[in-house]
Amino acid sequence: MYAIAEKTSPRSFGETLTYWTDEELLLDYRVTQRREVFEELVQRYERELYNYLRHYLGNAEMAEDAFQSTFLQIHLKGEQFEEGRMFRPWLYRIATNQAIDIRRKNRRQPAVSLDTCGEKYDNPTSGFADSIPSDDLTPLERTLKDERAREVREALQHLPQILKQALYLVYFEGMMYQEAAESLGIPFGTVKSRLSAAVKKLNRLLSEESYV
Repeated sequence: MYAIAEKTSPRSFGETLTYWTDEELLLDYRVTQRREVFEELVQRYERELYNYLRHYLGNAEMAEDAFQSTFLQIHLKGEQFEEGRMFRPWLYRIATNQAIDIRRKNRRQPAVSLDTCGEKYDNPTSGFADSIPSDDLTPLERTLKDERAREVREALQHLPQILKQALYLVYFEGMMYQEAAESLGIPFGTVKSRLSAAVKKLNRLLSEESYV
């Protein structure tokens, strides 16, 4: 088995996995099934992907299920990954599909407030409406800033799911438009139009006194 792996694996066994690209890790795992290679992939995305799923689903338990299901699919369907593609958009497409399936199965389960989301999303106002300087804030300024963050979290809950998906991937996960398009399985232009619609709706919600 190792003799075959040496011919087809993108890296040699002696190299530190930290320096491997995501794509090299997956291609190697397809051949060798080495546990440490798979664990390296999981560790790289453990916090980032879980936070995305938790924010998207609004429920910690469902996010954990979606996370585990996602990497189970990576294990089972690694052969479907095409060489030359980027791993991250492919991973997020699988994760989003798993989240949709889990949401469908748990429609009767109440969602948890976004106030309980992971640390990465504790202040989702970045890039939208946070105009208060971060240095040397007075107690009043800090109160106003916290209140604005709460308002944004509440407004985000009222966005349609298809708008949330694009918004989270681009603004919170830092994906390029093309990466987000590949992750969601939609055209590049659709990502741009959904982002535009999401920002407009979010701004409109924030300008209203009620989000109902």
